[in-house]
Amino acid sequence: MIDKRIDRDGEHGDSSGLLYVVATPIGNLEDITLRALRILAEVSLIACEDTRQTRKLLTHFKINTPLISYYRGQEVSRAAQIITALKAGRDVALVSDAGVPCISDPGYILVREARQADIRVTPIPGPSALTTAISMAGMEAENFLFCGFLPPRSNERRKALLLLASEPALLIFYESPHRLLKTLSACLDILGDRPAALCKELTKIYEHCQRGKLTDIIAVLRDLPRVRGEYVLLIEGRADLPPRPESDDIIELLTWQRQSGVSLKDAVRRLTADLGLSRSKVYTQALGIWKNHNSD
Repeated sequence: MIDKRIDRDGEHGDSSGLLYVVATPIGNLEDITLRALRILAEVSLIACEDTRQTRKLLTHFKINTPLISYYRGQEVSRAAQIITALKAGRDVALVSDAGVPCISDPGYILVREARQADIRVTPIPGPSALTTAISMAGMEAENFLFCGFLPPRSNERRKALLLLASEPALLIFYESPHRLLKTLSACLDILGDRPAALCKELTKIYEHCQRGKLTDIIAVLRDLPRVRGEYVLLIEGRADLPPRPESDDIIELLTWQRQSGVSLKDAVRRLTADLGLSRSKVYTQALGIWKNHNSD
């Protein structure tokens, strides 16, 4: 038996509406939950990342609830508008184009503003590309670190990956098709040739999970005429490395790079770029560290 009252239990006052954070299918429309369908049909307003995308879902299930766009460029202004509606007693559902809002998608600003206004926020759980990829990859995930999308600029991407180089947990990234090869190449360069899984188009017709070393995955992608689809990249963590020094001391960072198996040339290149230092200065200090290590 479905008890609709469960959505209104709690400390929230009767005068304000409820904000539902609703997970929607990441591909296959049959994955939506019965509760999500009921909520989307019952609320006064649906705040969505892209009205065109959400309308396809609603049309399929014959739901006619009014929509309001809520994308990154409008999060602050739209949040204020939606909070006004909630304070007036209207229930609102927040959805993204696919999966769970607020996970590499817009939403947290609205949720934060609602909580600050003492408006109850209720999650409606469902599909997520993150958990779906973990379930099919066949990789140990007792501990995992979700990293979302890496920065688009190469220098910022390198810095982000360097911070993850000694992370022992399974690393999980989202990536778009046009940046996928650049991201994989950067991961190979900085993290090494680790076991990985690349999950594509989850729950859709062309769903696929490729397992292997990063070099294997890159080789397959380079042979394709065109890289298409939405991707989740899982990369095995490194438990055998010493932790990265917390300071920016050159000697400590060079020693850590040497202990991590990085070549002298790559260590100098990385620290010169990351810290903005003179190459000759870094090279001179690195030469001493590598020479002392080789003489041990």
